[in-house]
Amino acid sequence: MNFESGFARDAASLELGEAEDARRRRRRRNILIALAVAAVVLIAAFMMFRGRGGDAAAADADKAAKQAPTVTVVVPGRKTVDSVVSATGNLAARREMPVGVAGEGGMVAQVYVEPGQWVGAGQVLATIDRRVQAQQANSFNAQVAVAEADARIAQSNLDRALALVGRGFISKADVDTKTATRDAARARVGVARATYQQSLASNSRLDITAPAAGLVLARMVEPGQVVSAGSGMLFRMAKDGEIELLARLGEADLARMTVGQRATVTPVGSTQSFTGQIWQVAPIIDPQSRQGIARIALPYDKALRPGGFAAAKIVSGAADVPLLPESAVLSDAQGSYVYVIGNGNKVVRRAVKAGDVTDAGVTILSGLTGQERVVLSAGAFLNPGETVVPQKAKS
Repeated sequence: MNFESGFARDAASLELGEAEDARRRRRRRNILIALAVAAVVLIAAFMMFRGRGGDAAAADADKAAKQAPTVTVVVPGRKTVDSVVSATGNLAARREMPVGVAGEGGMVAQVYVEPGQWVGAGQVLATIDRRVQAQQANSFNAQVAVAEADARIAQSNLDRALALVGRGFISKADVDTKTATRDAARARVGVARATYQQSLASNSRLDITAPAAGLVLARMVEPGQVVSAGSGMLFRMAKDGEIELLARLGEADLARMTVGQRATVTPVGSTQSFTGQIWQVAPIIDPQSRQGIARIALPYDKALRPGGFAAAKIVSGAADVPLLPESAVLSDAQGSYVYVIGNGNKVVRRAVKAGDVTDAGVTILSGLTGQERVVLSAGAFLNPGETVVPQKAKS
């Protein structure tokens, strides 16, 4: 009995222990489930809060982006650009030849040329009436004949005297006299011939001729007009038809000019351009205008009229530099500058040194590498540090 009852107590105690372990396990499981539920709730709450905050930040970013101005930008790169100097001036004959009366003059009998006509060297441009001079030439020619006849007579007398002097009929003194007479007669022949040749040369100068081949630019004489050496210029000619532009340049630009530099010349009122080159640079500067002359030689063309006005673009070198449109380059009291787009699309002011202004744009000598994003226009409405929305210009 005692054994059975002790065994029963042990069995009851074992059952109570197992029940207690089961309760503990259930309680631990419930705690873990509660903790898991709480963690899920916290994670869900965190995600919901984060989502609301991200949406707000995105909304703020979108709002800021919508408020930021949109600007057009260009990346200029680097280009080999000719350095061009612009100038203006008057067209003129490169070698102008004024033609006038070389002789004593007289009444113009005939004019053979018109302005714009090409003539050769020595070609007769006009003639002066020479009827009186022709008669004078005939008279001088006759005097030559008279002098030659006198010389022949004097020679004959001398020959006879020499034949008789040995026989004693004529003295030695008479021979000397006849010799002197013969020599004087011969001298008069020389004088007469020289006078005649002088007359012919003088008459030939009554033909007004071209001193060299070229183009007749102007004619200031008409038939019937009485002219003389004091009448001045009767014709204007351009030697070989060569034309030049007398380009006026400031001191700084003139210092960059050298003989042989290329130039493009466009006459006023014409769309046609002509290529020439500098053949002479003035050694002096006008003290009043502070300008000098660069003479640009041009081939003949009927569109190039001496006395006309023309513009020239002279190439004075080349450089590898960024090239920007004029609208991108601004200036104020501090000098020239551009706006570039930096980090975070912030506007940054960049000081630059501008070079020549050409039809293609403005050359930038310093301040840019050519890889920057430069604001193309509307720079005057921007401020440094301002956030913008850059938009690349269409090429």
